[in-house]
Amino acid sequence: MMGRQASGQDRLFYSFNLEDHIPQNHLLRGIDRCLDFAGLREHLAEHYSQIGRPSIDPELMLRMLVVGYCYGIRSERRLCEELHLNLAYRWFCRLSLEDAVPDHSTFSKNRHGRFRDSGVFRWLFDEVVRRCMAAGLVKAEGFAVDASIVEADASSQRGVAGTESVDWKDPALSTRAVREYLEGLDAEALGKVLPKKISLTDPQASWTAATGGPAFFAYSTNYLIDAEHGVIMDVQATPAHRTAEVESTKLMVDRVQEQFGLKPERLIGDTAYGTAPMLSWMVDEKGIEPHVPVWDRTQRDDGTLSSNEFTWDEQAKEYTCPQGRPLRSQWRVFKIERSHITKADTVIYRASQQDCANCPEKQRCCPTTPMRKIVRSVHEAARDVGRKIATTEQYERSRCQRKKVEMLFAHLKRILRLDRLRLRGLSGAMDEFTMAAAVQNLRRLAMRVPQGPPTQGTATPA
Repeated sequence: MMGRQASGQDRLFYSFNLEDHIPQNHLLRGIDRCLDFAGLREHLAEHYSQIGRPSIDPELMLRMLVVGYCYGIRSERRLCEELHLNLAYRWFCRLSLEDAVPDHSTFSKNRHGRFRDSGVFRWLFDEVVRRCMAAGLVKAEGFAVDASIVEADASSQRGVAGTESVDWKDPALSTRAVREYLEGLDAEALGKVLPKKISLTDPQASWTAATGGPAFFAYSTNYLIDAEHGVIMDVQATPAHRTAEVESTKLMVDRVQEQFGLKPERLIGDTAYGTAPMLSWMVDEKGIEPHVPVWDRTQRDDGTLSSNEFTWDEQAKEYTCPQGRPLRSQWRVFKIERSHITKADTVIYRASQQDCANCPEKQRCCPTTPMRKIVRSVHEAARDVGRKIATTEQYERSRCQRKKVEMLFAHLKRILRLDRLRLRGLSGAMDEFTMAAAVQNLRRLAMRVPQGPPTQGTATPA
């Protein structure tokens, strides 16, 4: 017999417990056990007035943002709608069935105001990292670093050539992102190098075609992760420019050391991080093993002798060719001592023209020049350390561990759906990247430690 559903919506009273309707293995239950907002109000105290009407609880807004980033709900308006309908979201945000959901406009007011001024997103990220450390997910023996490009909220049609004059005082261009850009020009003289194209809506975004397709305005999110379990130790937003990405590594390593007292024994990265100055910073300044491919263009592919076939004499500060002839930075004594260091931080070593003219190997060494010369970086010793490490088995394991960063970027864009920013300006990109990284750590922590990390103290890294 065909059944018929009885009408059950006309009852006056219901017995309903929200706790009973959330599965014990629900992701938000695990995240809730890993979150601790005990110090939130103390952190934000000076940014709230002591008088006036009580504001919306900042913990509620942060919990709502965690839900949004966790489930890829990018629209704040849609997030409020989903929170109104979804029981699990309500439970996680500590809202009963009768409680009203905050208006979506509240997020904009707080994000661009007290949340940004107080650095609450960075505070939340650091607290999550400490919870990961307490759970034993941070070994701190090896860190991996990489960057990924994320499209900015800026149309390519609203861009002008970098050489074109722009009246930034035009009221139509007076936006928060433009003001941040102009402040950056005054503080850091960013205008020394003219970009190829500037966005009129988000001028701090970089015009890039690094992905191999059509060019677009973008920012880069830079991750520094622990190589053991893939916990994100730090995150930094930069314009989509290779130099800025590499330099952000120094900031992140120093910040992790300052915040958590951790410094890795080895740093894993791709070839972009294998430049001579970067290797020198790792080896000479920080005492970190560089597990990165050395950026080396000295190897010749035309059949002639490469510079690695010449012997370097550290005491004499000169090279010796395979025929036993020296290559020196100077062949005569100057009254005023010269360093011979070029603007590129290199020293050029030249052979004697007479030695090369009478050498039987000249056609294999310098067939098109009267003498052989070798350009040596002032950081060549650090490059040699990198080359030596590249021959070890640990280096091969590090190459495999580097993929964990790329997996996190894939998760960021495909699962969390952060393939295009919603906030403008470098500060907006930083807010979004920091929240997304905190949520990625929370998801990992909830899945690896279902019972939640210890509530007291911080575990010592293994």
